[in-house]
Amino acid sequence: MQEPTTEPKTFQEAILYFADRNRCIDYLALRRWPNGMPACPVCGRTDAKFLEKQGKWQCKAVHHHRQFSVKVGTVMEDSAIPLEKWLPAVWAIVNDKNGISSWELHRTLGVTQKTAWFMLHRIRMGMSLQDKHKKTGKGFGPSKIGDGGKGNGNGAVEVDETFVGGKLRNMHRDRRARFAAESGHTGGATGKTVVLGMLDREAREIRAKVVPNVKRETLQNEVLNNVKYGTKIYTDDAVPYDKLHWRYVHEVVNHAEEYVRGQVHTNGLENFWSLLKRGLKGTYVAVEPFHLERYVDEQVLKSPQVARSGCLLSPILRAFANALRGVSNPRMA
Repeated sequence: MQEPTTEPKTFQEAILYFADRNRCIDYLALRRWPNGMPACPVCGRTDAKFLEKQGKWQCKAVHHHRQFSVKVGTVMEDSAIPLEKWLPAVWAIVNDKNGISSWELHRTLGVTQKTAWFMLHRIRMGMSLQDKHKKTGKGFGPSKIGDGGKGNGNGAVEVDETFVGGKLRNMHRDRRARFAAESGHTGGATGKTVVLGMLDREAREIRAKVVPNVKRETLQNEVLNNVKYGTKIYTDDAVPYDKLHWRYVHEVVNHAEEYVRGQVHTNGLENFWSLLKRGLKGTYVAVEPFHLERYVDEQVLKSPQVARSGCLLSPILRAFANALRGVSNPRMA
């Protein structure tokens, strides 16, 4: 395996760069096994021999499934789609700010629409930065965000929620009545899915997650699980946030009167919601609630809010590197 001397910087360069199978294998293998020694998924040995004609490695130990490819154990496993299609698809999904539909990807890569849909959802599953922590119930990030009470003001965290779904006036009356009966009210949020977001201004990190409701217990538990105690937290004046001052330095902006009061605002998250909904409404048109989590994770990874200042990589290359890191991780159901 040889480290590439140049990185593709445009989609056209990515198509040409990843047209060669062996180059794709080297590119992905170096990111999956940075030490340059592919590990056998069965026994863990790192002295496997590369079979160039087959594009696989063969473990020197005698056991079943001695041969393995770079796709084994990833979201690309058990797929006949070659890496020459997978890697440009990853590039396309992180390169388009408003998202790319399965129909557009099918026309671009020359695959069927069903194949493109399958690839996009597998890539979104790999892009998810939260799957490991969703299963533990201890928040949806590897560690808590915020400044932990340093008091310098740079570690302020914005917290806000949004509602994703169709408008009531566009629903069939039976569907509208069913949603109203389930929720117990007939407001504008009837039948919509709630997404909670948090933005650490200093760390330039966004966390977003689909939550079941906007009750005080639900939203504040997520904040407690993800933000260090003592951090400055900025929210709107919604009732579910009214007890946060017990653990945090909580300041509120009343959107009925103002949107910004010095450093107190949630405009960073409002921008994130705008980009998320632009993709959902303009590109994907209709997203089922049980798929929404993956679309949220996709937007989190490629969001401009998480581009660190002073980063040597462009936003596209940074998002592409992060996406490949997730795609190369062990496959999750």
